[in-house]
Amino acid sequence: MKKIILSLGLGLVVLPMLVWRSRAQEASYDQPWRPQYHFTPPKKFMNDPNGTVFYKGEYHLFYQYNPEGNVWGHMSWGHAVSTDLVHWQNLPIALHEDPGQYMVYSGSAVVDWDNTSGLCKNPDPQDHSCLVAVYTGAYKERQKQHIAFSNDRGRTWTNYSGNPVADLDAPDFRDPNVFWYARQHKWVMVTVLADERTLVILDSPDLKHWTKRSTFGPAGDVAGQWECPDLIELPVEGTNEKKWVLIINRNPGAPAGGTGVRYVIGKFDGANFASEVPDVPVLWADWGKDFYATNTWNDMPPIDGRVVWIGWFSNWQYANTEPTVLWRGAQSIPRTLMLRRYADGLRLVQRPVNELESLRHEKLHIMNASIAKVNQKLRDAGAKGEVYEFEAEFRPGQAEDIGFRLRKGKEVETLVGFDAVHSEVYVDRTRSGEVSFSKDFPGRHATRVEQNARVTLHVFLDRSSVEVFVNDGERVLSERIYPPPGSDVIELYANGPAAKVVSLTVWELASTWK
Repeated sequence: MKKIILSLGLGLVVLPMLVWRSRAQEASYDQPWRPQYHFTPPKKFMNDPNGTVFYKGEYHLFYQYNPEGNVWGHMSWGHAVSTDLVHWQNLPIALHEDPGQYMVYSGSAVVDWDNTSGLCKNPDPQDHSCLVAVYTGAYKERQKQHIAFSNDRGRTWTNYSGNPVADLDAPDFRDPNVFWYARQHKWVMVTVLADERTLVILDSPDLKHWTKRSTFGPAGDVAGQWECPDLIELPVEGTNEKKWVLIINRNPGAPAGGTGVRYVIGKFDGANFASEVPDVPVLWADWGKDFYATNTWNDMPPIDGRVVWIGWFSNWQYANTEPTVLWRGAQSIPRTLMLRRYADGLRLVQRPVNELESLRHEKLHIMNASIAKVNQKLRDAGAKGEVYEFEAEFRPGQAEDIGFRLRKGKEVETLVGFDAVHSEVYVDRTRSGEVSFSKDFPGRHATRVEQNARVTLHVFLDRSSVEVFVNDGERVLSERIYPPPGSDVIELYANGPAAKVVSLTVWELASTWK
C-alpha cells in the first residue's frame, strides 16, 4: 500500500492513498459498480433479505433471488453465511420455486431449539434443534404460508409435506415474520394483507398449526401496500425500559418517493398490537431513496443483546433497470437498533454494527480546521477514494450550507450536506453519474434534524452507494449512486463564512471479497 506521511500540526499522520487498486478476489466482485463491503449476489437479480437468523456460530442471510435473470421473477431463496456480519460466503440456493405451482416469496427463519415442530432429526442426543424457514408460497391467485426445515445447519432444505401451514384464502397474504414469544411459550407470526394495509397476527405451538389472533391497520395509510412486517422489542437508550416496535415496509409512499420503511411504537400482549403514537406524522426509519424490505436477525447471541437488521438497498421504482450487468441488487450494511427519547417522543436510532471497524485501514484525522485548510490537506495528500468511511463534525457558523462532494469527477459529484437554514441533512445525487436509467432516480433527498449548532455525519461510501448516519443514528439516508470509474475526489464545501470542521476522520476500507 502506498502511503504519505503528512503533518497536520498534531504530529505525523500516516495517510493511505485512497485509490482504487486491484485485489486478489473473485473476478465478478471487482467491477466498477460492484460494492466491496455490501452483500451482492454473485450474479442475477436479488431483492428482499429473508430468513436472517444466527445459528451455531453463523449469521444466515437468505434473499429473494431470480436464478434465471437480471430482473424480478422465478423467486427463490438465495443463501449466504457469515461469522462476523461482514465477510460472506455464498452457498447454493436454499429454496427453489416450484415451477407452475408457486414462487418462494419473502419470509423468516428461526431456530427450533426444543423441536416443537417434530422436524428436527439432529443425530446429537444433546441437541434437539434445527432451522425452520417460514415463507410465502405465491400461487397464481392465492398466497399461503409454507415452512421448510434443515438438519444440517442450513446447507440443505426440505419442504414440509403438510404445506401450506397458514392460509386465509387471500391473494395478498404474505411475508411472514416469526419469532418465539417466551412469555407465553409459543411462536408468533406477523404477516400482512398487503393491499388492505393490514397486519395479521397468528400464533402456533409447533410452527405447523397456526391460529389467527388479531389484525392491526391501516394506521393512517390510505394507499399503497404493506410488505415485510416485523415486530421487535427494542431497548430505550439510557434506561432499562423496552418498547414494542412494529416495522412496516411501505410500497409506495416513502418521503423520498417509491418504497420505504415506516414504524409504529406500541404494546404487544402476545395476541394484539396497539399503537401508542399518532398515525400522523408517519415515523420513517430511513429518509434516503434506497432502503426497503428489512429483516432482523433471530436468535442473536445472548451475550450480545443487540437487535440487528439489514435492508434491501434499492427501490421498486427502478430496481429492474439499475445499470449493472452481471448482477443486480444489493443489501445495506447491518445496523443495530434502539429507541431514543426526544422532545416529541421516542424515535428509532440506527448505528452501523461494530464489526465493520475490522475493515478500516490507517486513518486521516484532522481537528479544528477551516474548509479551505481541510481541502488543502486532502489535495496535498492526493487523497482519493471509492471505498471508505468517514466521521465528521461540523460547526456551520454563518454558513447556510456545508458538506462533502463525494465521488467527484468531470461533471460528476454526489453531495452529502447540512442545510443550516432548514436544519436538514441531505444527499443530492442529481449529478452522481449514470442517472438516466430512470426518471425517478436523480434527486435531492433530505431529513430534518433536532440540532443545528453542531452536526455529526457518519458516512459509508462504496463503489455504488452512500449511507449517512446523522447525529449518532438520529436519522439515516441510504442511496445508490453510479459514478464512472475515476470519479474519486473527496472535497468539502461551504456556502457562507465561519464554517468550521470540528473534526474529520477518514478510513479506507478493505474489500470483503478476497
